[in-house]
Amino acid sequence: MLFGVPVLEDLPSVDGRSVLVRCDFNVPLRDGEIADDHRIRAALPTLEWLTSRGAKVTAVTHLGRPKGTPDPAFDVAPVRRRLAELAPGVTLGENLRFSPGETANDPDFVDELMAGHDLYVNDAFGASHRAHASIVGPPSRVPSAAGLLLAREVEVLLGLRSHPRRPFVAITGGAKVSDKLGVIRALLGVADQILIGGGMCFTFFAALGHSVGSSLLEPDRIDDCKALLDEFGDRLVLPSDVVAMGPGGKIGDPEAGGEVRNMGRSVPDGWMGLDIGPGSAAEFADHVLEASTVLWNGPMGVFEDPRFEAGTRSVAQAVADCRGFTVIGGGDSAAAIAQFGFEDQVDHISTGGGASLELIERGDLPGVEALRRAPNAVEADESDEFNE
Repeated sequence: MLFGVPVLEDLPSVDGRSVLVRCDFNVPLRDGEIADDHRIRAALPTLEWLTSRGAKVTAVTHLGRPKGTPDPAFDVAPVRRRLAELAPGVTLGENLRFSPGETANDPDFVDELMAGHDLYVNDAFGASHRAHASIVGPPSRVPSAAGLLLAREVEVLLGLRSHPRRPFVAITGGAKVSDKLGVIRALLGVADQILIGGGMCFTFFAALGHSVGSSLLEPDRIDDCKALLDEFGDRLVLPSDVVAMGPGGKIGDPEAGGEVRNMGRSVPDGWMGLDIGPGSAAEFADHVLEASTVLWNGPMGVFEDPRFEAGTRSVAQAVADCRGFTVIGGGDSAAAIAQFGFEDQVDHISTGGGASLELIERGDLPGVEALRRAPNAVEADESDEFNE
């Protein structure tokens, strides 16, 4: 058991058994072909673990956002072809979201999914924050387990909540502070410092009385930011400078004009802050390099535009150079670390942005909770790290 969650070794013998494996094969398609098969390859260790022990494996996945009815644009045929090449003998069911019962968590659809299957494995971490039929239904019916991918996510992310090596530095960024307030509050219970960048920093600046010009701002969250700064200001590290674009500029189009300038925390009218400044990037890097544990979720600026990538690049470089345990919380941070070529220098890159945030914030996910209630799971005793 891992934090009370059954893992593959906790299943009954799989030899000769039929196993349904919920995977996340929601891969990007281009002209009907797979543009990136990383998610399929990420599931191979679990599929090989099962098949090498004599299991008959059926994988299921969602693909895209069909409206509860078959849609040729989201047919899993390209995934099925690639899976047959990578994992011979593993069959793939139809797109789960072709049925309205999937997102509605319809018990009848769960029965349909599990018909003829003896065991269930969830290896779809990126979908486990959804209480969908294929995620939460099967563990109530048959012995179940987390696949190797999901188990690693639980081990790393819940480990950050319960026993990080210190100092523990968290880096949060992205556009909206409202998306990260819950995570920030959860991290304040365990992290030694939280570095705040991205568009969300401007609501914190406003809470301190600074002008933010045309930068991203959530006025209804200013009081929340002020309360956090009043209580935890010594542990929340805000940028000391930003890179801003002047009037007439356009994100992603350097030819459109608009001066780009480094400035302090106050942004003049008509200007838009789009990255942390070089001083802040150096300060953030110093904090990261001194850490024994690092969690990064959210870019420092609009890194897709080369004029505003320096802050995110500097943080990515520092995370790669850090000698402590480093974790990327999926989403845009994972895209950034890959863009700058540092993915091989990080200890763990989460496969689910939204799922990783929710697991860090809540300490649980619908899919993880469902596994903990499976018939082969045991009650976590009082010493279990999940309960600390």
